[in-house]
Amino acid sequence: MSIFKKIMTAIRGGASEVGESIIDSNATRIFEQEIRDAENHLTKAKRDLTGVMAEQMSANREVDRLSKEVTEHEGYAVQALEKGDETLALAVAEKISTLESDLATQQQARDSFTGNAERLKELVRKSERQIVEHKRQLSMVKTTESVQKATSAITDNFSSSNSKLLSAKDSLERIKAKQQKFDDKMKAAEMLESENSDNSLAAQLKSAGIGAQSSNASSVLDRIKAKQKS
Repeated sequence: MSIFKKIMTAIRGGASEVGESIIDSNATRIFEQEIRDAENHLTKAKRDLTGVMAEQMSANREVDRLSKEVTEHEGYAVQALEKGDETLALAVAEKISTLESDLATQQQARDSFTGNAERLKELVRKSERQIVEHKRQLSMVKTTESVQKATSAITDNFSSSNSKLLSAKDSLERIKAKQQKFDDKMKAAEMLESENSDNSLAAQLKSAGIGAQSSNASSVLDRIKAKQKS
C-alpha cells in the first residue's frame, strides 16, 4: 500500500511538471487571453454600472418629487389651521407622515445607489488602468520573445554552420585563385601578341630597306670593294 501511494505521488508529480511545462511554453498566450477575459468582464461591469446609475437617477427624481409633495402638503395643513379646520389639518398631517416615510425610504435607496455607483466607477477606472498596463507589458514580452528567438536562431545557425563557413571560405579562395590564373593567362597572351606584332613590322621595314639593316659578310665585302674603286 505504501508503494502504491508513492507511485501515485510520483504520477501526480509528473503530471504537475507536465502541466507547468505546458503553462510555461504558452505563458504569453495565456497572459494575452487573460487580458481579453478581463476586458470582457470590464465591459459587463460597465453595463452593470450603467444600470446602477439609472436606478440612482430614478431615486433622485423620486426624492425630489416626494420632497415637493411634503412641502406642498405642509402648506395645505397651514391653510387648514388658519381656517380653523383641525380635522382637515390632521388628515393632511397624516398624508405628510406617509410622504415623509416614503421620502426616507427613497433617500436611503438613493444614497445606496450613489455609494455603489461611486465604488463601481472607481473599480472600473482602476481596472482600465490595469488593463492598459497589462497590454503594455504584453507588448514588451512579445518584443522580448521575438528578439530572443532571433538571437537564438542566429547563434544556433552560426554554431552549426561554423565548419560550413570555413569550407565556404576555402571555396572562395580557390575561386579567386582560378580567376587570377585566368587573368594572368590573358595578360601573357596579350604580351605575346604584341611582341609578334612588333617582329612582323620590323620584317616589313627591313624588306623595304627602311631603318637599320643587318650586317653580313657580303655587305662588308661590297663596302670594301667600293672603297678600292674610289
